[in-house]
Amino acid sequence: MTVEIHWQGEEKTVTGKPGQSLLEIAHQHGIDLDHACGGVCACSTCHVKVEAGSELLSEQEEDEEDQLDDARDVSLRSRLGCQARILDGACGRIVVSIPSWNVNLAREAPH
Repeated sequence: MTVEIHWQGEEKTVTGKPGQSLLEIAHQHGIDLDHACGGVCACSTCHVKVEAGSELLSEQEEDEEDQLDDARDVSLRSRLGCQARILDGACGRIVVSIPSWNVNLAREAPH
């Protein structure tokens, strides 16, 4: 599965597997997407916009909708990166934009 990710004027085309979340895919490929709650749907900091291919992702559930109620600049294309997962058998391309306020500018370094 091809996933094209746009952030801070950059663009990267990567691959993802069925069952993987957009958050997992971004981090696997070195793209810093903030996730204050650790990716458990308890905040909205991994808010992304799915520009194309939303039909290839899991449907929003009530918990995700509740978190998006508190997110900044929500639209019909809004998803939480931790909750949007590639569907089994999905084939095609997903295009995702990470809003500039959701890019983690402080990288954690091992001690």
